[in-house]
Amino acid sequence: MEGRDQLAAGRFACTERERALFEAGIKMGTIYHQFVGTPVNLRTVESLEQGISSAISVQPYVESAEVRIDRSVFVKDGDRYSYVSLTGDMIDAVVTIKIGDCRVTAEMRYDRELGYPLMYVSDIC
Repeated sequence: MEGRDQLAAGRFACTERERALFEAGIKMGTIYHQFVGTPVNLRTVESLEQGISSAISVQPYVESAEVRIDRSVFVKDGDRYSYVSLTGDMIDAVVTIKIGDCRVTAEMRYDRELGYPLMYVSDIC
């Protein structure tokens, strides 16, 4: 570690593993709370997926970010009024964080059994 990474690391009273988990939680919260409510339709859904993924990818320690939006909610052959507002149950996201030797993968998926867009850690170093 060098420079700003070392300076930032000195602010945390936890292990790299715990910090990677913390960073993963921040990224999941950002995806949900910053983008829910965004107007989207079949014409714009792909660019919104790419935009969310790109926005998350520029944050520190993100190794990869992939976002998919459920297209089953869109009206085919709609007109200018045929859009929806993005909701949590439409988002599938996978974000991988790497700090030092630790890699954490966090996911967001709508869990039908829970009736909730669940954010969870699916893999950890």
